[in-house]
Amino acid sequence: QVRLVESGGGSVQAGGSLRLSCTVSAYTVTIYYMGWFRQAPGKEREGIAVVSTRADTVTYADSVKGRFTISQDNAKNTLYLEMNSLKPEDTAMYYCAAARLFLARPPLEGDWYDYWGQGTQVTISS
Repeated sequence: QVRLVESGGGSVQAGGSLRLSCTVSAYTVTIYYMGWFRQAPGKEREGIAVVSTRADTVTYADSVKGRFTISQDNAKNTLYLEMNSLKPEDTAMYYCAAARLFLARPPLEGDWYDYWGQGTQVTISS
């Protein structure tokens, strides 16, 4: 079983920055990918940033490319998402997730992920 706990959400004005953290515990299986997803009210879940735990390979959604940076600190079992130049359309619940399956590339599709955190709210005001 893998437990994921997100933190760092909050409310900021457009143009501001936030850093989300996801602490991973009870790590009893091999995790190949860690990712950040978000879901706004009335919208589908969107994969926005994913990293390979073994190779540091990353994949970003076009909507966040150049503004968000995913990183991991394996010593602290923590995943981060640095978010800059935030826009009102970034408002959503943000989730971190972990995947056990090894694929050819870090997947942005949430269906590949086995473990999910409870989420942290990010609200961007204009």
